[in-house]
Amino acid sequence: MTAALPPVLIVPGLGSSGPEHWQSHWQLKNPNFIRVEQANWDNPDFADWLKRLDAAINACAAPPLLVAHSLSCSLVAHWIERHSGELHGALLVAPGDVDSESHTPPETRGFRPMPLARFACPAIVVASRNDPYVDFARAQFFAARWHARFVDAGALGHINSASNLGDWPFGYALLEELRRSAA
Repeated sequence: MTAALPPVLIVPGLGSSGPEHWQSHWQLKNPNFIRVEQANWDNPDFADWLKRLDAAINACAAPPLLVAHSLSCSLVAHWIERHSGELHGALLVAPGDVDSESHTPPETRGFRPMPLARFACPAIVVASRNDPYVDFARAQFFAARWHARFVDAGALGHINSASNLGDWPFGYALLEELRRSAA
C-alpha cells in the first residue's frame, strides 16, 4: 500500500505570484494545490498573514508541504518557530532578507527579525546567485540555521516571473523529492 502524498500549500510572497510565476504554473498543473490567500498582497500585515497561513495549515487533512517564495519564506520560518511537528516539509525559494534594508523594501519590516531556529520538518532552501533581495551567502546562512538542504539555482534573479522559468521543472523536482520524503 502506498502512502498518500501530503497536501501542498502555495505561499506567495509580496505582491503575490502572477500568472507567469512558477507557483501559479504549479497550481494550474495541480488543481489540488491550495494557494494561501492574503487580504493585502502589497502592504503585508505580519499578524494577518501569519493567521491566514495558520488557518490554511489547520484546514489540511494531513500535515502539508509548504511552497514559499520570497517574503513568505520568513512567514513560514515564523510559523515553524511557533509550532512543532505539524508540517510534512517546506520548499523555500528565494528567501527575502527581511533584516536587510538594502535588500528588501520597507513593506517587509514587520516580518523581521528572520527566525533562525532549527526546523522540525524537512526543508530545502533554493537561492539564486544574483537575487536582489538576498545576498547568496545570507541565503546559505538561513539554510544552515534551519537545518535545510541548500540548493544553488545559479543566476536566476529572484526566481520569479521575471526569471521566465515557466513551470520550472528543476524546482518541481525538488518539490516532488520533499513530497515523497515520508511516503
